[in-house]
Amino acid sequence: MTNKSNILLESGTNELEIIMFEVGEGVYGINVLKVREIINPLPITHIPNSPENVEGVIRLREEVLPVINLADVLNVPASADPTKDKFIITELNQVKIAFRVHHVSRIHRISWEQIEKPSELSTGQQAYAIGIIKLEETMPILLDFEKIIIDITPEAGINIDTLKELGPRERSQKRIVAAEDSAVLRELLKDTLAKAGYEQVRFFENGKDAWEYLESLAEDDNVNPVDKVQLVITDIEMPQMDGHHLTKRIKSDSRLSDIPVIVFSSLITGDLYHKGKQVGASSQVSKPQIVELVQEVDKFIL
Repeated sequence: MTNKSNILLESGTNELEIIMFEVGEGVYGINVLKVREIINPLPITHIPNSPENVEGVIRLREEVLPVINLADVLNVPASADPTKDKFIITELNQVKIAFRVHHVSRIHRISWEQIEKPSELSTGQQAYAIGIIKLEETMPILLDFEKIIIDITPEAGINIDTLKELGPRERSQKRIVAAEDSAVLRELLKDTLAKAGYEQVRFFENGKDAWEYLESLAEDDNVNPVDKVQLVITDIEMPQMDGHHLTKRIKSDSRLSDIPVIVFSSLITGDLYHKGKQVGASSQVSKPQIVELVQEVDKFIL
């Protein structure tokens, strides 16, 4: 599988396409938008003192990519015949990485409404779950590849200290709505935005909850929504309702359409930037570029 252009969905439908794969006896999924290609294993060059779970690097055409062994990450046995493994080449957080898996099966088109966010699964492999995919024949785990990468290489995550380059900040009373499904990232965004002067931020763990709040403001005849919310920040991948669908709903509602929407996601790549534009995003910033995010917030609501 080297070309995903024929399976990309129209933007804002609240659907996604998942590539199913196996590691050990487990069945997992990855958003097709994160996948550049799937290849047979290539020779690996082992790097001394490389991070845990990183096998080494491969050369794919003119690029050198790290290889992460998902069996090690998920604490399951290696495959009986590594020559039959597959490498899933991903691009997220503006970085390309190869993930070793044991078998790749098929692509499913599903709705984000079919994905249930884990509530009390906090140990083992479920710590890396974005959600549980409710299919008729099975319930694969949608893995959080960003968390896997950040746990291996913490410097790949958001670094609040980089805000120092923006200089002294004044407090703002402008109100922001932020939709982010990761509890860790919600807390990090809260601290980051507060440090940047934005303390009036209301967080939601998915696009559906954020939309219901915004819709309630729009339906209140005594409230002008633009007076209550000056900006929306949204991730893309979220159970129940994704960020593109949330953006499309906001921009399609005459009562809310004047509110700027910034998409803040690891899926902001050159190839996928157009999807945010199609749904009317005011700006798009790739994680973990937190300074750029704050600069975009400044631009729209100062």
